[in-house]
Amino acid sequence: MSLLSREQLRQFIKENDFKSPEDIQAALKEVFASTMQEMLEAELETHLGYAKHAVKDKMTDNSRNGHSHKSITSEYGEVDISVPRDRKGEFDPLIIKKHQTNTVGIEAQVIALYARGMSTRDIQAHLEHLYGVDVSPTLVSNITDKLLPMIKEWQNRPLNPVYAVVFMDAIHYKVKQDGQVVSKASYMIVGIDLDGRKDVLGMWIGENESAKFWLSVLTELQGRGVEDILIACVDNLKGFSEAILATYPKADIQKCVVHQIRNSLKYAAAKDYKKITADLKPIYKANTEETALAALDQFEETWGKKYPIIVRSWRSNWTELSTFFRYPQQMRKIIYTTNLIEGYHRQLRKVTKGKSMFPTDDSLVKMLYLATMEVTRKWTTRVHNWGEIFSQLAIHFEERLKPYLH
Repeated sequence: MSLLSREQLRQFIKENDFKSPEDIQAALKEVFASTMQEMLEAELETHLGYAKHAVKDKMTDNSRNGHSHKSITSEYGEVDISVPRDRKGEFDPLIIKKHQTNTVGIEAQVIALYARGMSTRDIQAHLEHLYGVDVSPTLVSNITDKLLPMIKEWQNRPLNPVYAVVFMDAIHYKVKQDGQVVSKASYMIVGIDLDGRKDVLGMWIGENESAKFWLSVLTELQGRGVEDILIACVDNLKGFSEAILATYPKADIQKCVVHQIRNSLKYAAAKDYKKITADLKPIYKANTEETALAALDQFEETWGKKYPIIVRSWRSNWTELSTFFRYPQQMRKIIYTTNLIEGYHRQLRKVTKGKSMFPTDDSLVKMLYLATMEVTRKWTTRVHNWGEIFSQLAIHFEERLKPYLH
């Protein structure tokens, strides 16, 4: 599993100027050594109960007492590390036991298990069963906390100046806060760049989903270098369009047709679901907007008296429901629903389904980040038929794309 985005990997390669497989092995060896060092420091912090230099939080008469050097065999070869010591000699590392000189197969266990959605207590039981290693839930949490600087770096990484399409949606989780369990929204943005490649641009945790929070998210995107968004695909959240246009006034906004259909059925009797769904289909499956409007007129004639709210909703949202009609068929399939980001959310739910509640925002972020890295690792190919699609976009957005065309 890769914990680095494609951009981070490219930067890593650039900085190290690899010339051979041996160069790569040597660099990974350094990364592994640094990671193991941080895990050992996390263990000692857990053992003592206070962070380094946080003397005011100290509840023990024990303290740090320098380091002892040790050479261990890992998957990357011989690695030298400094094992932290305590003054009383009570500290017995678990990740690398006192007399252990071989770590092959063990070093990635905690992070790998956490990435699969296992709780800290499940990880504790798993390591005890397989390796006879007794780790506390606090230690597991401290070890995974070492991901937080990496997540912060990923969340603040520079982005491309232009994205052809961005999909914006939120997924909701229960999180403990101030002694109570509250519902929180994890705001996600998936972008398709001008090369037709998908990437998760970021994730943000907030209470409930609101247009105001989305505005702050989009403002952050601007700060990370996103100058223009051609098409923004969103659900029907009130105020969403205004938030987008406040930051990216030239963006075309496409509201998700599937969300619109679901909202329509909320106002209908269950016995009419199938008929209403069938009668809505000619609207969004039409070849032209003119034909679609004629189908909407027909729908109103059939259902308008019984369900005026449904008709009124389609009429009032039509400008942004019909955006996809401006584009050729290949592009329409991509943007008329938010299926792309919902597919990503399904992958996240597979990992988080065993968690009824997260103890902190950080615990939620760590798991979502690891799951996201696993999902994006598989996004290796361009969007299907992207060459043809981009040729059409280059015509449609000629002036805006001119600086980026080679």
